Amino acid sequence: MPVYPFLLVDAFTDTALGGNPCAVVLDADDLSHAQMQRLAQEFNQSETAFVRRSAVAEFGVRYFTPGEEIPLAGHPTIATITALLHTGRLPRPTDGRPHDLQLELLHGPVAIRVSPAEAGLPHFIRMTQRRPEFGPLHEPAEVLPLFGLMPADLLPGAVVQTVSTGTPQLMVPLRDAATLRRAHLPDPMALDAYRRASGFFSSHLFCLEGATPGGTTFARHFCTPPDLPEDPVTGSATGGMAAYLWHYGLLSTPDFIAEQGHWMGRPGTVHVAVQGPPEAIEAVHISGQGVVVVQGELRL
Repeated sequence: MPVYPFLLVDAFTDTALGGNPCAVVLDADDLSHAQMQRLAQEFNQSETAFVRRSAVAEFGVRYFTPGEEIPLAGHPTIATITALLHTGRLPRPTDGRPHDLQLELLHGPVAIRVSPAEAGLPHFIRMTQRRPEFGPLHEPAEVLPLFGLMPADLLPGAVVQTVSTGTPQLMVPLRDAATLRRAHLPDPMALDAYRRASGFFSSHLFCLEGATPGGTTFARHFCTPPDLPEDPVTGSATGGMAAYLWHYGLLSTPDFIAEQGHWMGRPGTVHVAVQGPPEAIEAVHISGQGVVVVQGELRL
């Protein structure tokens, strides 16, 4: 009977039961695509990460939601590095300097930096996402009702657009936090039909207010069945949101704190840095911490 170590890691938090949980399965080289998909359904987290050997990076990893494989994701990346550090597969920085490495994702490697932690705290893990791609614009009158909102709820002067830093996401900037709180999915199947027709993975609604005084933005991330209806903290979409905000001149600085999950009882914090001028963004860096809450074995 094959045995696979796994961990459940809370990402984008330094406290257990905060942030976004992710199952991380280690030594997953011989698992087929179908097996990984079934295990993602079994764990029923926003994403499950499967760590494998790589010929081009220190580790390979593939990410699955309960419904499908996705090419890039943020909180599973933070969770994967946390799991590798916790199990000793990745050495912890000990000389006061950050440790740089690469993870091979579905569409190639991404750069990771692990920074030394203060005593008793988790390491900070930085992921460099791919150069942003600004995709189609969407008609607010068609999109906003999918979330129980009206076109007037959009941030004045803003556009609804697909943006990808590795995974295409629908960017929906809203007027304020009160508007964001009203958002819901009156018909998840209508959103699913629209996303499939439009070619994006999921939907990121956000405002230019933090949930705490330290935050610059606050967001909610909506998915469709069989995936979980709302994601607590979404690293890939935070990267796309950062690129959107910097590109359209809605940020005063390219470095900021993005917050998410507080209204779900899972507060998460993402440190964001956009690299390059607004008209020619080179990359988006997202950073956060992770906490291991469960460690065990899969027996298949």
